[in-house]
Amino acid sequence: MLPARFELHRPESLQQALALLATLGDDATAYAGGTELLIAMKARVLRYAHVVDIKRLPELHGIRIEDGSKLVIGALSTHHQIARDPLVLQHLPSYAELSDNIANIRVRVAGTIGGNLCFAEPHADPPALLCALDAVVVLAGKDGRRRLPMAEFILGEFTTAREEGELMQAVEIPLPAPGSRSAYRAFGQLERPAAGVAAACHATPQGLAWRFWAGALCSPAARLQALEDSCQGLPARDVPAVIIEHAPAAVAALEVQDDLHGSADYKRHLATVLALRAAKACLS
Repeated sequence: MLPARFELHRPESLQQALALLATLGDDATAYAGGTELLIAMKARVLRYAHVVDIKRLPELHGIRIEDGSKLVIGALSTHHQIARDPLVLQHLPSYAELSDNIANIRVRVAGTIGGNLCFAEPHADPPALLCALDAVVVLAGKDGRRRLPMAEFILGEFTTAREEGELMQAVEIPLPAPGSRSAYRAFGQLERPAAGVAAACHATPQGLAWRFWAGALCSPAARLQALEDSCQGLPARDVPAVIIEHAPAAVAALEVQDDLHGSADYKRHLATVLALRAAKACLS
């Protein structure tokens, strides 16, 4: 099926794009990689009279270090570009690995990090790890720019805190401190994960401090605070046993629904296994 007829706009700058979106309102949508949007439009699930192609906007491209403290990934960076970028490979190899395993090569080459996050499909890989890494999204609108923690950006299935007329400009990730480690592990029989868990740890005077976030099995991604508390300050050798003991209860507290990817109980079981695998990857 083909999408309903629409008018295509191709602005050359961020300001032009924002002006178009402000003028056209609900009748318009932004188009980047299109790996999610075009499928929905072809199925007539979504209909827009105007499509604003933002692929040419220079302000949304590029990967760089800013202020010596954060890695900035332009919203139009594709998963394929992120997976192979020297700065990402050097500072955040866990995110490069995640990007290199998203869906299939067609999606990785066309799909963008901004499109992935703004579409807010519940079975997506990036949100959990970005939350564990304390990432911040930069949103541009007619009144200027604002920054929002990744943990507050996705509100639910296909729902974000992005306001009408706003575009995601970039994702900012703090550079990890020396000795910090992070990892993401996921499992699914389709091209989307049935469950995914991100783990991150860094050394403190009291021992290892941990972050665990579960994604894909629930929306938005959920912090496993109880599991973090159980692991804080433990010697590395004791962490796996504690995760085996406490992960089931931490995951049981999440609101998980049965869907095409499996039953709620199956996905909870996956999450406990993946939490252990992610932690072991951090400790290896």
